Amino acid sequence: MNRLDYEYNQGFLPLNRIEMELKGWDRPDFVFVTGDAYVDHPSFGPAIISRMLEVNGYKVAMISQPDWKTTESIDVYGRPRLGFLVCAGNMDSMVNHYSVSKKRRSQDAYTPGGEMGKRPDYATVVYCNLIRKKYKDIPIIIGGIEASLRRLAHYDYWSNRLKHSILVDSQADILIYGMGEKAIVEVADALDSGIEVKDITFVNGTVYKTKTIEDMKGHILLPSFQELTDDKLNYARSFKIQYDNTDYITAKVLVEKYNDHQYVIQNPPAAPLTETEMDRVYSLDYMRTYHPSYETLGGIPAISEIKFSLVSNRGCFGGCSFCALTFHQGRTLQTRSHKSIIEEAKKMIWDPEFKGYIHDVGGPTANFRLKACDKQTKYGVCKDRQCLFPKPCRNLKVDHSDYLKLLKELRDLPNVKKVFIRSGIRFDYLMADNDDEFFYELCKHHISGQLKVAPEHVSDNVLSKMGKPDNSVYKAFVEKYKKINEKLDKKQFLVPYLMSSHPGSTMKDAVKLAEYLRDLGYMPEQVQDFYPTPSTISTCMYYSGVDPRTMEKVYVPISPHEKAMQRALIQYRNPKNYDLVHEALNIAKRTDLIGFDKKCLIRPRKNDSSFRVEQGNGVKYGNKAGLHPTENSKLKGEKQKKNKKTIRNVHKKKNK
Repeated sequence: MNRLDYEYNQGFLPLNRIEMELKGWDRPDFVFVTGDAYVDHPSFGPAIISRMLEVNGYKVAMISQPDWKTTESIDVYGRPRLGFLVCAGNMDSMVNHYSVSKKRRSQDAYTPGGEMGKRPDYATVVYCNLIRKKYKDIPIIIGGIEASLRRLAHYDYWSNRLKHSILVDSQADILIYGMGEKAIVEVADALDSGIEVKDITFVNGTVYKTKTIEDMKGHILLPSFQELTDDKLNYARSFKIQYDNTDYITAKVLVEKYNDHQYVIQNPPAAPLTETEMDRVYSLDYMRTYHPSYETLGGIPAISEIKFSLVSNRGCFGGCSFCALTFHQGRTLQTRSHKSIIEEAKKMIWDPEFKGYIHDVGGPTANFRLKACDKQTKYGVCKDRQCLFPKPCRNLKVDHSDYLKLLKELRDLPNVKKVFIRSGIRFDYLMADNDDEFFYELCKHHISGQLKVAPEHVSDNVLSKMGKPDNSVYKAFVEKYKKINEKLDKKQFLVPYLMSSHPGSTMKDAVKLAEYLRDLGYMPEQVQDFYPTPSTISTCMYYSGVDPRTMEKVYVPISPHEKAMQRALIQYRNPKNYDLVHEALNIAKRTDLIGFDKKCLIRPRKNDSSFRVEQGNGVKYGNKAGLHPTENSKLKGEKQKKNKKTIRNVHKKKNK
């Protein structure tokens, strides 16, 4: 690029030394190292943190996806005045790299052109060690989803072992967990005032290391790392304490011992943002796209879904066991004002690429716009109960009117043809609303032919471990959805997200899910196998074999082969899954589902003596390759054509 190109990029924070010098800086206050490409959009954590620092008077320069094999890659700007900020990216680097079967993914949506391999495994640790190799004593502050969910000792699925707090392995000084806007400014102000990084121990939403806890009071001492490795049940007990200390009002300081001279201290979470604070965060001077230098490389695939989407809330009181939101954003809901969201929408609708469709208006759960109850504001969230599970709490405020008003305001904007909701409707919350106005409006205006929902399973045994409502709630939702669409004279469908091999799911539970899909006449193209990511209740079950909430034993499908069988049952019609489905049905003692009845999942193979059906003087065997009737119909049709052709040839010979 020539100098004019660099000048064109000046709306962005510097991504190289020339762009920094064009701003008139001799050096930055902070250098931000990220495992993602540099995208200046509020859906990307590094964009929010860097812009928050900027608006508070700090100079931030970006280093995106550095070469982790050389220290030169992090020495682009020289030594920053205050320190380095490090983030693996919008995803945990291991989730970004590997599927649940631990196979390497082929694309990275956060890298130019979707190219894979531009960041290392365990990126936060690798980047920090690279920085520490170059600058022995410079402050390093880590954050983002990878650091947040690995802030204390945690089970790591990819190495299949317990790992230290990421603060220990990375050699960083401070870890900021959660969304981090308040904590990063406090830490920056402390460093700027001359306080040494080792003395910044007072910021909520942070984790730090110390050599002694002699003067500490009012804390909770967790089992030591040695005790955790000695007994998995200790890990479950420790995780329950952590889970109970994620609310900013009630949380205590947590202490985890590594040896006699090393302790990791977790301060209570930062207070949730007020509506005014949320509005300020989303009103900063984002460029709302990726850095122009990526254009010739194919752009950043991840921008496509979020460029014309709107974040309306944070946090989630849904409490699904397999979701880490409780650990990262907390259960207290935070919302933006209508004015803030409308102002952002007005910036979008005049974009030359805008086609009239707002892709999404939501957050972790789209239809949450209120705190779960008034008691949370004074007393914090309940430790001993959930807001929606197993049934909606009697104190739960169920009201869609504010969300409905917001959607109507967005629909009325010029250039807007349609406003979709794609980030997830919590159907049990919707069913708890006595007013059906939002349900009708949802079906009438905000669905693109099909609505994606997440029942996850149909077995109540599994659903109870997932923290999801009984299957009867989903059934009632399906019926109501159908009736409303019939009244609106619309043909719209439901696409259920389903999960296989979650803790608690036996082979019989997996077969029950397959039977449900059979009766539904639906085979999902993609199946989500349970993925044990750090810091979820479900992952704790997977590792420890007990539910940390009750310490009761939980059946856990662990072996890759059993997980493959449970996954195959969801796609039992796929001929490639026949052997796995056959084996699974035998294990579940459900061979009644192997046969020719319409209720059967698969047919027996030819010469399978266990499943012969006598027919007159002959014996009927399974169809070719044991295919399901739907997949076998083409073969059957071809056979009929062949037989007709043979008969015609015989007649021709006789006539001759």
